[in-house]
Amino acid sequence: MKRILFIFIAFTSFHIVSSQPALQQLLQNPALKHASIGICVKDINTGQSIISYNEDKSLTPASVMKLVTTASALEMFGPDYRYKTTLVLDANDTSTLLVVGSGDPTLGTLAFKENPYSFLMDWSQALETTLMSIKNLKIYVVDNLFGYSGISNEWTWIDMGNYYAAGAYGISVFDNSYRLFFDTTDKNKSPRILCTEPEIKELTFTNYLKLNTTGRDNGYIYGAPFSYKRILRGNIPAGRTEFSIKGDIPDPGLMLGELLAAELNKKGVRVSKIETAQLDYISGINTASRTNGQNYRVGQKLHIHQSRPLSDLLCEVNVESNNHYAEHLIRTIGRKQNSDIYSDALEEGVKYVNKYWTQQNISTTSLFLHDGCGLAPQNAASPEFFCDLLMYMHNKSKYAKEFYASLPTAGHDGTLKHFMKGTKYDGKIRAKSGSIGGVQCFAGYLIDGNKKYAFTIMINKFSGSRSAVRKGIEGFIESL
Repeated sequence: MKRILFIFIAFTSFHIVSSQPALQQLLQNPALKHASIGICVKDINTGQSIISYNEDKSLTPASVMKLVTTASALEMFGPDYRYKTTLVLDANDTSTLLVVGSGDPTLGTLAFKENPYSFLMDWSQALETTLMSIKNLKIYVVDNLFGYSGISNEWTWIDMGNYYAAGAYGISVFDNSYRLFFDTTDKNKSPRILCTEPEIKELTFTNYLKLNTTGRDNGYIYGAPFSYKRILRGNIPAGRTEFSIKGDIPDPGLMLGELLAAELNKKGVRVSKIETAQLDYISGINTASRTNGQNYRVGQKLHIHQSRPLSDLLCEVNVESNNHYAEHLIRTIGRKQNSDIYSDALEEGVKYVNKYWTQQNISTTSLFLHDGCGLAPQNAASPEFFCDLLMYMHNKSKYAKEFYASLPTAGHDGTLKHFMKGTKYDGKIRAKSGSIGGVQCFAGYLIDGNKKYAFTIMINKFSGSRSAVRKGIEGFIESL
């Protein structure tokens, strides 16, 4: 027994020592001269630390934070959970159709390569017979499940208004994003705005965009939630008859109501009025006696729309780094914990995440969570926290297979399609990447035969090129 233990210790020590030169090489990378670096590599089976460097320091994780959100959602709801959007008549007023949102981020989504309008066709077909006989039909969209603070207070102005910072609400449609099309053929003038898809008639733009010859999209759309005034800045490629950038839909609940009315109109069903729950929600905030935002009563159920299972949504979040889905997940967690729609769903989600992982004996003292997707610059956590979470999901979670399957494979798909490609670990790493300005992180699993590691590499404030940083990280991982 002692001989076996000695061999094990010697084998483990070999890995620690043999990896040190690669660690030193990474630390001495010129691009990282001024960077903050944290590294944690642990053996999944034994919990043994293989490599550690600043493993207990809180660093900005960027989209690696999605691991926390997806793991928490999977633990709470299970892989088969589906969002349900319910279409019912108001028992108080049977001439009113209620569209009751559950926070489903997939209505009209483009993530799964399907016709984004097909759900509206299904709805109108299911509703046609019942609604045809109703005169003075009204649509009331109940989009207040998460309240109307659809974005984190810690998101920056440069992000708000862009598609990757779209708000998350009880009703979402088309990923809460639109495309803004330009004609940039005249190199001596500002880009000419053509249209939006889908059409948003009330939307106006102050256009400060310029043209470039690099072919890169550096265009940004600035604007606050529920505001129809947008400012365009930056530059986009010249010489294009049609070029587009993406922004967030200001009021997705209202848009969904308008789209449904248009679809019903094709069936001969006339809608006289479209409202959302927002005004009643605001009224409830300002009164002492709240009715949880409800001035309606659920009556006859006409149709229930179900989303894809949660396992599909988690794959979209982790493989494609979908911010919008992640923001819905953290709020869905929060609303499950506190059903009062006047409580902040994001804050409730954050509280639960901290509580849950603490209960699993994973220290959250290094975790500073301000959203579900990792966009907030104030987000932080330590490499060791991520490693411990990864090890828990692999060894203790009853949904270990589903969580592992939700991660992209290095060298093959998603945000890791080119990472580690052509190396000895090509196809043997499942991980989440994270990158914002000056930040590059990776966290996941390296499984090669009997070699099973959970690893986290976090680099903040690097000054060189991102490609040089990624190459340095690849070299380090290849040494493990």
